[in-house]
Formats: sequence, structure tokens, C-alpha cells
Amino acid sequence: MEYYELHPVTPQMRYINKAVEVLKNGGVIIYPTDTVYGIGCDIFNKAALERIYYIKQDTGTKLFSFICPNLKDIAKYAKVSDYAYKAMKKLIPGPYTFVLPAAREVPKTLWTKRRTVGIRVPNNNIALTLAKELGNPIVSTSVTTRKGENLYDPAEMQSIFNLQVDLMLSAGALEGKPSSIIDLSGDEPEIIREGAGDISMFLLKTA
Repeated sequence: MEYYELHPVTPQMRYINKAVEVLKNGGVIIYPTDTVYGIGCDIFNKAALERIYYIKQDTGTKLFSFICPNLKDIAKYAKVSDYAYKAMKKLIPGPYTFVLPAAREVPKTLWTKRRTVGIRVPNNNIALTLAKELGNPIVSTSVTTRKGENLYDPAEMQSIFNLQVDLMLSAGALEGKPSSIIDLSGDEPEIIREGAGDISMFLLKTA
């Protein structure tokens, strides 16, 4: 595994470019978000997706989301209602995963049974720059132990995943909660998981 330490606010582009090259070549990386570290690959690389499925198979937590650089990019990969657009515009970038109907561009292997996908625009310059430079969303799932417990220490992740992941971008230890998951695919918002971030606007909507 290649390992690089980045500045969390002004990440060094030479390391970002190395990670993008790995992603474009079908590699798998670990990188920070605004909540926890993620394991990710290019959304359109089937072989890389299969590697992530293999890495995560023993955890029982196959929750995948797409890291997009902005709200405009989301519309390419998900169907966004007027309400969903207004809600997301208020909250992104931020620690939220929004469940939306999948667009045709998304590989069907990443659809849920309800034909939805999870979309993230994290408030983290490393993750956003990666997605922007790649030009495609990054499929992401939290870095966890085999028991499904989140890992926060980069050194521990490097030790565990050294032979499974191609490159890691470190921004120091993260101690955040996982993202809040809000389902905006129906007529009313549904809170799937209350994690990081203020979700009071959705609680008022569903009250």
C-alpha cells in the first residue's frame, strides 16, 4: 500500500493525483471524509467494485454511497425531486447520505432492491477534490473491522489493509460519527440512520 499524509484543508495535489491515477487504473483506496475514513473505487470499474465487496464481505455492513463533488453532479446519477434538491442544497457539503432513486448511468449492481442509491457530498476537501479530479463518483463504504466497528486510527488501517488496498490518504485520526442517512426517494423524508449533522428539518417534516 502506498501511504501519504495530506493537509486536511489544502491537500497536496501531487498526492491527490497519485490517488486519482490509482482509481483510474482500477485500484482501491482509503481516504478521509468529514465523518470517518472510507474505502473507495471508481463507480464504473467492475473489478475494483468486486475487490471492495470481497474486503467488506465479513462485516455485514454493505452500505455503499457515492462521493460526488457537488449538487450538480448528483443529478447525473440520481433522480432528484424539487423537495430533495432544496433539502440537499441547504445541507451539502456536509455529513449526510441521501437515498435517492438511481439514474440509468449507475451500474445496476450498486442499486438497492428498491432501485435507490446513496449520495454523499462530504465537507472534506480531500474527498471532494478526489471526486472532482476523477470525473466520476467514488463508491465508498466506511473503513471497519470484520465486526463492523469503525476504525479511526490511520496507522491501524494501514496495518490491517496493507495487502488489500493500493493507496491510503491520511489526514490524521478521525473521531466523528458516521453520516446521517436520509431517504428522499419517496413522498416524505425518512431517517434511516441518525448520525453526524443536524437532521431537525426532516424530523419536523415527518412529525
